[in-house]
Amino acid sequence: MQNDVRPLLSWPRHRPELAPAPFLPMTRREMDTLGWDSCDIILVTGDAYIDHPSFGMAIIGRLLEAQGFRVGIISQPDWHSAEPFRALGRPNLYFGVTAGNMDSLINRYTADRKPRSDDAYTPDAAAGKRPDRAVTVYAQRAREAFAGVPVVIGSIEASLRRIAHYDYWSDKVRRSVLPDSKADLLIFGNAERALVALSHRLAAGEPIAAIRDLRGTAFMVRRDWLPDDGWQELDSLALDRPGRIDPHPDPYAATPQATATAPNADGSAPVQIVPAAARVAARRAARAKTVIRLQSFEAVAEDRVLYAHNSRVFHLESNPGNARALRQAHGERDVWLNPPPIPLETGEMDHVFDRPYARAPHPSYGEARIPAWDMIRFSVNIMRGCFGGCTFCSITEHEGRIIQSRSHESILKEIEEIRDRMPGFKGHISDLGGPTANMYRMACRDKKIETSCRRLSCVYPGICENLDTRHDSLIGLYRKARALPGIKRITIGSGLRYDLAVRSPEYVKELVTHHVSGLLKIAPEHTEEGPLSKMMKPGIGTFEAFRKMFERYSREAGKVQHLVPYFIAAHPGTTDEDMLALALWLKQNDFRPDQVQTFTPTPLAMATAMYHSRKNPLRRVEADSEDVETPRLARQRRLHKALLRYHDPENFELLREFLTHIGRRDLIGNGPQHLVPWSKGPARAPSPARGPTRSGPAPARKPPRRPPR
Repeated sequence: MQNDVRPLLSWPRHRPELAPAPFLPMTRREMDTLGWDSCDIILVTGDAYIDHPSFGMAIIGRLLEAQGFRVGIISQPDWHSAEPFRALGRPNLYFGVTAGNMDSLINRYTADRKPRSDDAYTPDAAAGKRPDRAVTVYAQRAREAFAGVPVVIGSIEASLRRIAHYDYWSDKVRRSVLPDSKADLLIFGNAERALVALSHRLAAGEPIAAIRDLRGTAFMVRRDWLPDDGWQELDSLALDRPGRIDPHPDPYAATPQATATAPNADGSAPVQIVPAAARVAARRAARAKTVIRLQSFEAVAEDRVLYAHNSRVFHLESNPGNARALRQAHGERDVWLNPPPIPLETGEMDHVFDRPYARAPHPSYGEARIPAWDMIRFSVNIMRGCFGGCTFCSITEHEGRIIQSRSHESILKEIEEIRDRMPGFKGHISDLGGPTANMYRMACRDKKIETSCRRLSCVYPGICENLDTRHDSLIGLYRKARALPGIKRITIGSGLRYDLAVRSPEYVKELVTHHVSGLLKIAPEHTEEGPLSKMMKPGIGTFEAFRKMFERYSREAGKVQHLVPYFIAAHPGTTDEDMLALALWLKQNDFRPDQVQTFTPTPLAMATAMYHSRKNPLRRVEADSEDVETPRLARQRRLHKALLRYHDPENFELLREFLTHIGRRDLIGNGPQHLVPWSKGPARAPSPARGPTRSGPAPARKPPRRPPR
């Protein structure tokens, strides 16, 4: 089986005469206006349909339209019956089903599992417009609406649930979404290349059950199925060790020299010198036909150590340059995962973002306000992916570690379209960013090294020496964008990766002088080494170095500007003492966070594996390997959040109880050295019954971890 990596622009259009629609149709009336008797593909989404390249359904729909396919949209259907899924008739090729831009459970519930009162991706922010586990529900209803029509699932919800995964909301390990949804195919990660190939091959009459060679896809197979006789299967338990985890095929097997060299006079085999290129080719050939058998759903549901082991192996097989296929038993059948998709080249990225988007919500929503649209309407996405590898983040599992960047020309063209076409634009571009603000065009210095690398992060525990961290292209983009007529201001709304920024003082000066709106988002996440090591984040010393640069360049520009640091409460590896040290650091630095994040275990994330298994998959996982202390009880999670918001009077009583319990009543009082007051009135000493207290300034905390080099 050869994985299909055909370029996006190499396919002939399915319907050469098809013209772009003002909006992709959501009703039969719109189809009639376009002169369509049917749709080739119907996309089902849990979001409102906004025809803008920040929304997945718009990107996929417009891309398939450019390939000559008639694409319809069913947005936020009533899932209680199959009838809404018949609104556009029977699709000629398939239903494409997603939950939307967010996992449906993260969208609906808080970190404390409480229902949210609004939904940013719904008109007027109305809650309850999509079901829990929307991919599964929508897929089942689509199949019920039209039996025999293939169902393809995708988006972040499907990506993060493609193998057996811990589900925080039900507090158990759940099966892959594939057997639950009964979909024919799951497409994970960036889906453009796989979807274009799939659509053309289905249109050519190839049955979906025969399409097994698309990278970035998963499907169900028999337990004994292999693509052909040349494949080998390896048990994941043989691979979970530090460093190199490649199999060791015989580099001398089946080489040209082997058939041409005569034996020695004594009958022994001659010594053969095999060139390095031949050895590399032999290893690559062996990898290309190797599938790793992960531990089964049934096993990881019962054994937390095996769950952490699976997480480690899964993440080690995430580089598209060297990842192998994976399979995992679910009962009598297996979920088979092909290697991750090959990232889009710059020209392909430009093609995706240069489609004729209406850049507006569908007219059927009238004057309804959609908060997610309000937030991004004047922003521009310049790149995808993130090589940071933060264990709590799902970007890596979905978009991958390799940065995919657009060209300057494509980005500037989009800015001009915003200026010329969008009502209400007053000259302010609210963001030029993506998953991070400043990874644009960054990549490994050597493609050969990149394709063979198996690091989980390019920047932890230190920035890789092979990573090109230059910001020159990004600085040039900022300057070109500012120079466009009619553009008065460009601010950066995406979070900044400050450990990269400090390597380019010129970039920091450019950013601070021209592109900060008064506040700049930045995410140190914590100050203490314990939780930082489990997050794979740099030490607080790196943040301090960036802050000095930020303040210096702000003064030089004559501006009063501030950093808005983000921190996580209750992350795996965090103790109560760690959170207290962070609270003291916040007070010492006069930071008073208004919005704080409590760790939410998202499917497939490595931090989620720590939370569930209490083991550390960043290292070899065994029954007696490192235990990870994780705040799990509701009261402790509330305490950690309260320590981040030490200044909130609603938290004073809880914090007083905590400080008294751990013998730190010296931090209670109404002086500047105290963390929380005894009361709203004048300071008063605790009663003798409470024991002795310290006086004077707050005790010194241990110095922050030295920044990575």
